[in-house]
Amino acid sequence: MGSKLALDDGVYLRDSVQTAAKILVVGHFAVGKTTFIGTMSEIPPLRTEEVMTQAGEGIDDLKGTPGKTTTTVAMDFGRLTLSEKLVLYLFGTPGQQRFVQVWEDMSRGALGALVLVDPNRLEESFPVMDLVEKYGIPYAIAVNRFDDGTPGHSDDEIREALDLLPETPLVTCDARDQRSSANSLIVLVRYLQSRLN
Repeated sequence: MGSKLALDDGVYLRDSVQTAAKILVVGHFAVGKTTFIGTMSEIPPLRTEEVMTQAGEGIDDLKGTPGKTTTTVAMDFGRLTLSEKLVLYLFGTPGQQRFVQVWEDMSRGALGALVLVDPNRLEESFPVMDLVEKYGIPYAIAVNRFDDGTPGHSDDEIREALDLLPETPLVTCDARDQRSSANSLIVLVRYLQSRLN
């Protein structure tokens, strides 16, 4: 009876699922990766959040992130079933450079990456984009617009600042909002499908 309850709760995959795709959710420190995966996961997400300590002072730049007290130290994990036959496994990577080895391990087998960027800290996205490109992972950019009242940059300005290729998808989302976050994943999946055709 316990396994029946778990199946009804959506913890286990349906027998009809034929394809599982590994998607990375990446971005610089404090851009909203953990929030994004928590918003989108149909199962309780795995989180490796730890309280930030004095050891991180001078290393983790908290400018522009008021109230941040925790950070991902290994990965976040969630699952999203897109159809009867397709499921996405979402892996969130730590944003700090000291976790590059984790990146190498997590990039293996990834079909694509959703790169979250903060429009007020675009320059912090370059090391992350360099890693995605280094590992040859196709990606889409999701501009995580926190509703903080600051004037936003246009898509064209963001494309130019990030030096994106014309075919690289760019979408706006709020990692706290399921609908806009889902749209970001849909844009990425469509882009990945277009590359296979």
